[in-house]
Amino acid sequence: MPAIDDLLENNRAFAARFDHGHLDVRPSLHLAVVACMDSRLDVFAALGLKDGQAHVLRNAGGVITDDVIRSLAISQRRLGTKEVVLIHHTDCGLQLITDDGFRAELQEATGMAPSFAIESFTDVDENVRQSIARVRHSPFLLHRDRVSGFVYDVDTGVLREVEP
Repeated sequence: MPAIDDLLENNRAFAARFDHGHLDVRPSLHLAVVACMDSRLDVFAALGLKDGQAHVLRNAGGVITDDVIRSLAISQRRLGTKEVVLIHHTDCGLQLITDDGFRAELQEATGMAPSFAIESFTDVDENVRQSIARVRHSPFLLHRDRVSGFVYDVDTGVLREVEP
């Protein structure tokens, strides 16, 4: 059975007990979280967030790409967020590849090189620092002073702050 069938059944059960009605489009905590797409990281549970409190942006590695800056600019300039929390994690899949190797793999498989950066890394703390710097230096963001970076331990659930 395809996974989508289970997901739709889960949604029917979810909708049947849905009780919080309409929430404001602006996050109540004025917070945006950028995290890795890793399935072991439940951002809402790890931070104790509830629906309507924060924007959560996810991608491979939780890296600050042009598209993340685009989303953060909209989040800040139109939807009132003022603080950014970055969450990377231990045992990340991007630590298992290299930019050149994965780029070559994609080019060999498709006949063309990808136009996007791969953003692999070996040092998770340094990658968090780089992401903090990218947010703090983006001219498109209004609120660049309240940026925090963390590493989530996938084995313990503990967040460890990384100093910029």
